[in-house]
Amino acid sequence: MSGEAPEKGNEDSIKVVARFRPLNDSEERAQSKFIVAFPQNKDDQLVSIGGKVFQFDNILKPNVTQEKVYNTAAKDIVKDVLNGYNGTIFAYGQTSSGKTHTMEGVIGDPNLQGIIPRIISDIFNHIYNMEENLEFHIKVSYFEIYMDKIRDLLDVSKVNLAVHEDKNRVPFVKGATERFVSSPEEVLEVIEAGKMNRHVAVTNMNEHSSRSHSVFLIQVKQENIESQKKLLGKLYLVDLAGSEKVSKTGAEGSVLDEAKNINKSLSALGNVISALADSSKTHVPYRDSKLTRILQESLGGNARTTIVICCSPASFNEPETKSTLDFGKRAKTVKNVVTVNEELTAEEWKRRYEKEKERVVKLKAQLEKMDRELARWRAGESVSTDEQVTVEMDASTTSQQLIQVLAPPLAIPIMAVDGDAAEWARERERLYQSLDEKDDEINHQSQLVEKLKDQMLEQEELISSTRRDYETLQSEMTRLTNENEKAKEEVKEVLQALEELAVNYDQKTEEVERKGKENETMAEELNQKQVSLATATSELQTVKDSQTHQKKRINEMLVSLLKDLNEVGTIIGASNDAMKVRCLGLKGSL
Repeated sequence: MSGEAPEKGNEDSIKVVARFRPLNDSEERAQSKFIVAFPQNKDDQLVSIGGKVFQFDNILKPNVTQEKVYNTAAKDIVKDVLNGYNGTIFAYGQTSSGKTHTMEGVIGDPNLQGIIPRIISDIFNHIYNMEENLEFHIKVSYFEIYMDKIRDLLDVSKVNLAVHEDKNRVPFVKGATERFVSSPEEVLEVIEAGKMNRHVAVTNMNEHSSRSHSVFLIQVKQENIESQKKLLGKLYLVDLAGSEKVSKTGAEGSVLDEAKNINKSLSALGNVISALADSSKTHVPYRDSKLTRILQESLGGNARTTIVICCSPASFNEPETKSTLDFGKRAKTVKNVVTVNEELTAEEWKRRYEKEKERVVKLKAQLEKMDRELARWRAGESVSTDEQVTVEMDASTTSQQLIQVLAPPLAIPIMAVDGDAAEWARERERLYQSLDEKDDEINHQSQLVEKLKDQMLEQEELISSTRRDYETLQSEMTRLTNENEKAKEEVKEVLQALEELAVNYDQKTEEVERKGKENETMAEELNQKQVSLATATSELQTVKDSQTHQKKRINEMLVSLLKDLNEVGTIIGASNDAMKVRCLGLKGSL
């Protein structure tokens, strides 16, 4: 940030907290033993494994609560960040040692949530209770380091972001998405959105093993409306991927490649810690990985850093646990130079300018005394101890500032001594600038490659869709061809049937004509018959009438005849009676 005050820097050791989780189910099934011991009455700062004792700022035992972890490892950093200091908290350890549980936990669960949701809530609670004349602007970024490439978790199209340095030589991720937030809920929404895009995989040791290092950055900028004083605090919350042995995790294929890159970046982190812990080494290999480049200020730079080393207490993981504890032991020796990120007002700059002018006057006075003493020595005089000039420098006066004051009379010797170093510094700066430009170019090309990949995927999908459509059309065409062939056969059959029908039609037509003629003939005959029938009917009626008349006459004749017969009968009956009498008489005579 512009206007930093480097002269206020204070040395601050990295805080290391060791957390041990309970034995998990797989370790209990494998009958692993609990091999870690915690010496009594040692203020929870000592731990023993395999006969070797380690000491850290705090030891968190397996039964510790998430709230205790937060209060021990992270709570103090909230105030530091709100006071304009940089802060960093990250978890280190092997796969399945509890890093993600420590950093995130179960978000939304008051008891099981980890450091990140708790620290977010705590930051806003502190802000709500601070003075009203303070104005805050909070923005967050969320990205991961996957296969040594920085991916923006809030914008997945940004896949290979570069790390640059600002004018104060502070590294930052160029192009990372920044979102302004005004409440803990908004921050948690950003985290949930980013987690959806993070790389995870299933291994033998963890069902949801993180395959990347995630970095959540919170920047809190505050301004005092009355005094115009501005402070900027940056807080890096880092969930590292776990180191792992392939023989234990059973990683294969792409997961194996991920494990190699994870172990490589963690090795680079270990090398940086080792270089910082070894005072004899002048070069710190921050640029060996993107992870150490981002954490440059957190390791040996301007930040209050807390490392939570997460360990398994099982005998199955003894080598990895010892390695993690050794890492924490080395990290404990690293010193950071912590300063407030303050943007000074014009009055403050003026005050500091006047202070520097007074210091320059004092140094020039000392320089004049030293010149007189040097002249006496060169003249062969002996200068007593009491008369010798003692250079007095306060803690804030650096050797470079003293050289700048003393430079005019001693310009040639100083240039002779420092010329090569200055040239090397300029060359190094030029190379770093070139690296940044190459990073930008790589980032640009990566974005272009990703766009081309997306276009290729779209084209492949389009080709696949076209191929499927073509195959569908081909099959449809084949079906239609078969149906066409069948239709042709059917048409042939229909044509043959039509020809037969035509022939039959002709035959039937002729037959119809013939039948028609026959019908006409028969109709004529029928008419004739009908005429004959009518005549016969008329004659019949005449005959019937005649017959009826005859019947009447016959009836009349019969009636007359019956009368006559009746009369005859009567006459005959009388004659018969006489005859019977005669006959009876005759019979009796006989």
